[in-house]
Amino acid sequence: MAVSAKDVMTLREATGLGMMDCKKALAEADGDMEKAKEILREKGILKADKKLNSRVAAEGVVAAYICDKCGKVGTLYEVNCESDFVARGPKFQEIVANVGKLIVEQNPADVDALMALPFEGTTVEMYLKEAISVIGEKIAVRRFVRYETEGTLESYIHMGGKSGVMVEVDSASAAPELKELAHDICLQICAANATYVNKDEVPANVLEHEKEILMQQAINEGKPANIAEKMVMGRIKKFYQDNCLMDQAFVKDGDKTIAQVIKEAAPAIGSVITVKRFAHMVMGEGIEKKSEDLSAEVEKQIEAMKK
Repeated sequence: MAVSAKDVMTLREATGLGMMDCKKALAEADGDMEKAKEILREKGILKADKKLNSRVAAEGVVAAYICDKCGKVGTLYEVNCESDFVARGPKFQEIVANVGKLIVEQNPADVDALMALPFEGTTVEMYLKEAISVIGEKIAVRRFVRYETEGTLESYIHMGGKSGVMVEVDSASAAPELKELAHDICLQICAANATYVNKDEVPANVLEHEKEILMQQAINEGKPANIAEKMVMGRIKKFYQDNCLMDQAFVKDGDKTIAQVIKEAAPAIGSVITVKRFAHMVMGEGIEKKSEDLSAEVEKQIEAMKK
């Protein structure tokens, strides 16, 4: 089938590969973008780079709020706007803070339920609309997760909201060292982009799909089936090291895994420590950002300031 130049550019931006490689992969995949990415991986052209999956495509912030009274309820959430200029402004930051507190205190089921909550004599939805009329840009709460725990919650926000992590750690201890360890785990997740806590969390279908791709890679390298199977087992270990928090090398000490770091911290903390779950968000992830002429953007922001 004919492949459009737009699709080729989309695949190129997502993978960082050459135009011809992308065009051939799309033609082989009959235009299916995800299948084309798999073809590139199978041929060994596409090298997994999680940073490519974390490209920012919209403005706003990822934020976290953990109840300052109990410390047992927290949220990680994303609020978007149209420009970095607005995202750094005090009015937008006030909106972000209010949203976090509402999520923690009111426990809405989803974004729609959050929008319907009463706030300052109106609803959250109307509150945002009023802010939009003043600021001059669309503002939207995109997503959130909310944790309640009997253990410890910790969060980390990177570069003023470009990405963020919230982690729940279970321990019988409340030693100060536990908070420090939880913070290091947040940094780890943000830096190494873990997807699962441990191997047991990897869904069977995800694992089988990964094995199929790795097998095809080995066959494309000219390896016989029996050798290819052994190579897959070795490479799946690398998959765990890349994606499972407990198997990752600690960013502060590459000679240790996170599992080893946690085990070594237990005596000082005085308790067994378990990472229960975590959430990781990258601001604007998956949102196509509208390109805009710089002068037009500046003019729009100046007009908004006059209102």
